[in-house]
Amino acid sequence: MNMAYPIFVIALVSYLLGNLNGSVCISNMLRGEDVRTHGSGNAGLTNFFRSYGSWSTLLVLLTDGVKTVMACLMGGLMLEPYGLSKEGMMLGAVAVSLGHDFPVLLGFRGGKGILSGFAAAMVIDWRIGLMILGVFVITFAITRYVSLSSVLGALTYIAGFVWLYHDRVWVMIGGIALGVLAIFMHRGNIARLCKGTESKVHLIHRGLNKS
Repeated sequence: MNMAYPIFVIALVSYLLGNLNGSVCISNMLRGEDVRTHGSGNAGLTNFFRSYGSWSTLLVLLTDGVKTVMACLMGGLMLEPYGLSKEGMMLGAVAVSLGHDFPVLLGFRGGKGILSGFAAAMVIDWRIGLMILGVFVITFAITRYVSLSSVLGALTYIAGFVWLYHDRVWVMIGGIALGVLAIFMHRGNIARLCKGTESKVHLIHRGLNKS
């Protein structure tokens, strides 16, 4: 069977799944508005948390996590007959992350892909996922900067896939690509960190739109 067809299906369906942005969907469902009209104007988890508070953020986590897991599992199952299950998972991960960051259905204004990348890592190799989580949690506990925690997590992403998948080139390349993409999406945050103007995040937070 020609492998081009399943690769195309994985890439297309995963990209479209990525367009189901949890922050945008949940803000519309609960408030009838777009989270991108608040705060930084970003459709990411941090801006949602700052705008609406903690409990509804769990719904965003669930939405973005599930869509990523679905994309990875679909990719793995479709390429498993070719002996490329991990490669299929990574293809789904890259495509769903691109759909999340640059969603055509949302005018290419999406999030920054940290949650999607983490969920993908947990599906592809939980060891890398736990390394990323550890770096993120420790950095955030010390600094309270989500952006710095995310960037260091992205570097850990790259290092993890290079270390554990140097013998599976496409999986390694996909891991590097996801890490680089996450860093690129935080380029504005990195500039603010360097200037000392980046905002910290505190977990005890009730949001701006309280009813």
